[in-house]
Amino acid sequence: MTLSLMLACLWAVVANVLAMTPSRDNHWTRAYVLIAVGIPILGFVTYENGPWWGMAILAAGMSMLRWPVIYLTRWLRGRFGKG
Repeated sequence: MTLSLMLACLWAVVANVLAMTPSRDNHWTRAYVLIAVGIPILGFVTYENGPWWGMAILAAGMSMLRWPVIYLTRWLRGRFGKG
């Protein structure tokens, strides 16, 4: 297993541990930190292992941080319309 995939697995474990701890702001500050740390890891995974692994890690990250993705798609639909 490459270093980038180990970092991605560590990110996933940290994300799950942070999700289990109580939060006053519904975990939004933790989500922002996880996004800021996860984007360089995603780039490293894609660089080291190729685009298919990069897309797999992107899908895994999006499944864990689904509410920021949902709000982003809602904002984009409202901003640019439905067609």
